[in-house]
Amino acid sequence: MNILEKTNFKNLGELYVGKVRDVYSQKDKVILISTDRYSAFDRNLALIPCKGQVLTQTSRFWFKQTKDIVKNHILDFPDPNVVIGKKCKVIPIEMVVRGYITGITGTSLWTLYQKGQRDFGDFTLPDGMKKNQKLDHPLLTPTTKSNEHDRPLTTADIIKEKIISEELWKKLADAAIKLFKRGQEISLKHGLILVDTKYEFGLDEKGELTLVDEIHTPDSSRYWQAKTYEARIAKGLEPENFDKEFLRLWFKENCDPYKDKVVPEAPKELVEELSRRYIQIYEQITGASFKIESGDIKKRIENNLKKYTI
Repeated sequence: MNILEKTNFKNLGELYVGKVRDVYSQKDKVILISTDRYSAFDRNLALIPCKGQVLTQTSRFWFKQTKDIVKNHILDFPDPNVVIGKKCKVIPIEMVVRGYITGITGTSLWTLYQKGQRDFGDFTLPDGMKKNQKLDHPLLTPTTKSNEHDRPLTTADIIKEKIISEELWKKLADAAIKLFKRGQEISLKHGLILVDTKYEFGLDEKGELTLVDEIHTPDSSRYWQAKTYEARIAKGLEPENFDKEFLRLWFKENCDPYKDKVVPEAPKELVEELSRRYIQIYEQITGASFKIESGDIKKRIENNLKKYTI
């Protein structure tokens, strides 16, 4: 199966290499190419066939489903792995929206709640909540957008530090909650619970709020299977989820991914299984059959981007 590890196209603009995407910047537009890189522990660990295509095509589905809520940056999808977006001034806040109290990381709502925190600045949670319980309504837990470590923010922080104006913050918060509710509603029709997600926004050339980057992909969002949720919770089990953690755990068990200069190669069967899961979640989210592209991916992309050379 073909894999896209990286690109280095000439005449497409200045290249910025992110964890998963190669981004070419032009005067009025950006070209986002989703590769098959799998990133964890602040490094690239493996290449997962079809991952980049799944991310692009899932975003394509969701951008279309939500364009009546807020403008998005989409100009064109010239290739299965590529988005052409309007260049926007990115707002330095990551909009994290949560529909359930869950998570295992140090900054997750459930971890903080377990440690006794109830007041989260913009909201207070009651005593007696259980892990993976649905919240009364979606909650915003924004963070700074940084290449280092993201810092949690409250409305008071945003206004006091003058990160953005109060008026823009209200628009941002309103758009994020509306997008999330639409995502939950459509996901449920496809048998999925959209648990939490993150959005990035920018301002276009007219200063209008614009959704950028990606939306509701399996990389930016957590999904659970709806049909088994209640029965599993009743038995004290974890919800049935789209799990890509198993590969991350394999690396943790077989090396020190933070310290080892070279890490072992991911087992072929685990890579194939993760690729299958990405395709499966795409098909369930969109209701469409996934078309695996054949041929030389790089050459195909290069041909499809000819009209965007500068």
